[in-house]
Amino acid sequence: MTKVFVTGASGFIAKHILRELMEKGYAVRASVRSDRRKEELESLFRDASLEFATLDLTRDDGWQDALKGCDVLIHTASPFPLTEPKDPQDLIRPAVDGTLRAMRAAKEAGIKRVILTSSCAAIYKQADKPKMQPSDETYWTSPDDPAVGAYEASKTLAEKAAWDFVADHSEIALTTINPGAVFGPPMDARYGSSLELVEQLMTGKVPMAPPMDMVAVDVRDVARMHVAAIDLEATKGERFAAASGTHRFLELGEFLKAWDASLKTPGREAPVWLLRIMGLFSGEVKGVLANVGRTLAVSGAKAERTFGFEFIPVKDALIASAEAVRMHKLNERTQ
Repeated sequence: MTKVFVTGASGFIAKHILRELMEKGYAVRASVRSDRRKEELESLFRDASLEFATLDLTRDDGWQDALKGCDVLIHTASPFPLTEPKDPQDLIRPAVDGTLRAMRAAKEAGIKRVILTSSCAAIYKQADKPKMQPSDETYWTSPDDPAVGAYEASKTLAEKAAWDFVADHSEIALTTINPGAVFGPPMDARYGSSLELVEQLMTGKVPMAPPMDMVAVDVRDVARMHVAAIDLEATKGERFAAASGTHRFLELGEFLKAWDASLKTPGREAPVWLLRIMGLFSGEVKGVLANVGRTLAVSGAKAERTFGFEFIPVKDALIASAEAVRMHKLNERTQ
């Protein structure tokens, strides 16, 4: 039986990958950062036979032993904040070093198949591309460009580090999956940054929509791409945008409002002049300004052709997120 090692296994995407792997009959070893995360997964997958390893992206301890006996590495672990850090290296260092740590351990373990979770953020901001031209997998974000934030730089540099590594170790076949913003149903109440954004759109915490667009995808599609890539020969040596569609933030709010008219979704876009003033005092707003006047659209056509499926519509993924957020908040009030 093929054994798959999954890093960052308690993450929003990774939990869906674990379920998909086990449904497809793979043996799974999952890495977590703490016993608390291990207990979280044991509770979620009560009847499953999961192996665990406790690992840290920033430390070498345990990586080589953890991957011994595994055939495939799926590396999902990477920090993803909603706000821009004061020091970009706080994101870049663990993303790049963690990816190389995982790749080196895979090589030492004799693993020849690696699936890496990257991001559309590593695609859509190539400096010499016209700002309103949509992107595809042939483009790379320019990490040193002033318009590129710390998260976008971290995902770009981490993915490039992985491709550079396999260029020197041709026995390893690498595939990268590059999701946009990931919506859809979480498997438990700990759902991370993407759904926190949905909650903010639902509850009036975003009084005016940022005047920008967002490329998005359903978590279920992201998970099945990771798992299908293991044995799909056409995916080896390729990167794939997991991108269902691109919508303005205001349009995402309109999807939610049509679903439930009582939600306090934004009714207008924030004027750029106001954002420029606010950007003098807020790094988060300054990050929004970097996306004004450009499209973040990325085509998912290559993935649909190669994997042979159609992406779940963004609207459906967003509503699934909203239903989960509402249920979580209802459970909190009744406990």
